[in-house]
Parts: sequence; structure tokens; C-alpha cells
Amino acid sequence: MRDFATAPPSFDAAFLNDPYPVYRQLRAAGPVLWRDDVFQGAWVLTRHADVELALRDPRLSSARTGGWVKRIPGVDASLRGRRAQAGLDAFQRLFGSAMVFLDGDDHLRVRKAMAAGFHPTLVRTLRADVERLTDELLDGLDAHAGFDFIAHVARPLPSRVIGLMLGVDRKDEAQFMAWSDDLAAFIGALQPTADQLRAAQRSLLQMVRYFDALLPARRREPGSDLVSRLAQAEAAGELRADGELLAQCAMLLFAGHETTRNLLGNGLTTLLAHPHAWARLCADADGVPLAVRELLRYDSPVQYTGRRVAAEFTLHGTRLRRGDLVVAMIGAANRDPDRFDDPDTFDIARRAGSHLSFGSGPHVCIGAGLALLEADVVLRAVLRRWPGLRLAESSLRWNGIAGLRGLAALPVTAS
Repeated sequence: MRDFATAPPSFDAAFLNDPYPVYRQLRAAGPVLWRDDVFQGAWVLTRHADVELALRDPRLSSARTGGWVKRIPGVDASLRGRRAQAGLDAFQRLFGSAMVFLDGDDHLRVRKAMAAGFHPTLVRTLRADVERLTDELLDGLDAHAGFDFIAHVARPLPSRVIGLMLGVDRKDEAQFMAWSDDLAAFIGALQPTADQLRAAQRSLLQMVRYFDALLPARRREPGSDLVSRLAQAEAAGELRADGELLAQCAMLLFAGHETTRNLLGNGLTTLLAHPHAWARLCADADGVPLAVRELLRYDSPVQYTGRRVAAEFTLHGTRLRRGDLVVAMIGAANRDPDRFDDPDTFDIARRAGSHLSFGSGPHVCIGAGLALLEADVVLRAVLRRWPGLRLAESSLRWNGIAGLRGLAALPVTAS
């Protein structure tokens, strides 16, 4: 660990709008930095090689939700009575049962149960549905009058796609998005508050009750949707009958919506801010897949993830002790000059280097193929319909969520 020549950079409002100058300062200060203002104390990694190691190293555990929930200031004071404690315990059990927070054999078992629903062949068959849902949203928009791309496209589309996969009713879409907002505010905060915890707890438990009400019919008459697949996996003993199924359903609904929404919003913003790149894709939309890869690197929807030290070890001369929290800054790693030439330049023809926006190792994002499909379909459709699209405002409103970077609104118009 090294000291800063001046005061360490703060994770303030300016950071939430543009974190990349702070990441440069952190990378320059040293490879392993202790921050009291991250989850009540954590080691922060910002370099590509170290972040990738953290995502792959078995000495670092994904089972980190216990300390995350129980160390939040003000939580103890809010737990007055058995009912409040029982509610927090139920939230903790469900939260900790999600695949993203499991290790080893448990992680492999749950991932195997879910993998069929995200097989590349199956994802490719969804393209026609994603195109149909995209056209439904875009057909009702008048680009010359202007519209908010987040509200009208980036927010509803991923919700409808994951809802279609799960087999849930579109009439509940607004409720799904509200639940997701509460979970995002909690999961994406560098210092979650007791109020954010309570809101996330309430929403996760409501999501679980929603899926619990669906299960009897899916067990009696299973379909091809993901909820039915997971119910069958539970019946076959692949998922434990202690809430594992419900936890996966809830987190799929959240993750399938939140991160893709931000990929679409961040991606379109970046392209419109780089007119030469936009014009190049308008002339040749076959460049979209490579452009999406660069969009993910340049402004990742997921800016960091965490791990808990399971076995003590030394990294760059710093002793990481069992139980310590390690925060791997994906957004910083994706701009590491040791990994990428001219990393702060957006280049849709870039091929060298691999971004970490979908993670790496055992926990690489199971829905990556679906997110790429949605981004490809939406960007091609927007390029085709409105080659003259432009940002309607010079200043952008970001969502203020450090870990799940995205826009609160994106006004656009066409000339």
C-alpha cells in the first residue's frame, strides 16, 4: 500500500458523473489501496492484471453478503423486535443464495441448473423476439420531436426481454423496474445506508413472493420458460428446496434488466459523443459487434465487484487477511494503460486487449450473450431509423450509483 502525495481522491458527486480521473489517480498511487470509505473498509484494486486475478483466484470468495449487510451503519439500531430481525435474516439468506454470491461446488451446481436457459443456441433463437420488442418501442417515437432514450427504450426493453424468458406477465413491468431500482441503489453503493438496505430488503422479498405465487402452476404444467426450467431443476435435486430457486429468479429479473439498460444508455451516449464513430456505423452496421465490445470497455455498466479473502495471502507486498473485503474496480481495469493502448480514447476498431465488464473466471456473466444480442439489435435499429440522431442536451444526468453506472435520462433528437 502507498500513500497519496496529496489527499486521496474522494468518491463524491464528480466521481459519480465521471469516475475515470479518480481511477487514474488510484492506479498511479499503487496496486493495493486501503479505503475506509468503501464498505466500511476494503482493499481496492484498479489495475487490469490484479482485477482479473481477483475475479479468478480461489483464495478470494464471492460469499461476501454477510459482512456487507451486517456492517452497514444504523442497521443494529433499526432491528428492534423479532420481526425486524427475521426480515433481515430472510433477506440475508436469499441474497446470499444467489449464484453470483456462491463459491465452489454450490456455484457450479446452481450455474449448471441455469446454463441451459442461456445456451448460445437458445439465445440466438431470441433474436426475432428482441427485434420485435425493439420495433414496438421505437415505432411509437418521434425522434424529430425528441425523446428520452432511457425511459422509452433502454429501461423497458431489457425488462421485457428477461420477462419473456422468465415467462412473467408484462402488466407487472413497472413493478419489476421499481424493485430493480431499489436493489441497484443498494448493490451499487460504495457505502450502502440502512435506508438503502431496507428498501432492497423489501423489494427482494416482494420479488420472491411474486415468483413463489407462480411456481405451483409451473410445477403442474411446466413450459419452456426459465422459471419452469428452474422448477424442474429443483425437483431433480439440482437446486436446494430452501429458497435457491426463488433467489435465482429474483436476481435474474434484476440483473437481466439493470445492467443491459445501462449498456444501452452508456453505449448510445458514447457513440453520439463521437460523431465519426457514429457515421462509420451508419455507413456499415456490420461494425456494431466490435463497437459494442469497445463500448463495454470504455464505459462499463458494472464498475466494480467484491470478494472476501478466504485464505490469507500477500499481493504486491500487502498482506490480505482472512475476512478482508477486496473491491475489484472493473471500470478502472478497463482503462489500464498497461493493458490497452491509449485507453481513454474510444476506438470502435479496437481489437487488442480484453475488457472485464462481464467478469472473468468461474463467475463470468451467464447472461453476456443475451446482453450482446440486445445491444446489437437496438443499435442497428436506431442507426437504421435515425442516422441523424444527436444528444439533445450537453450535460447528462447520471444515476448516481457508483457500481452500476448508467444514465437517469438520455434526451435525444434527430435533425
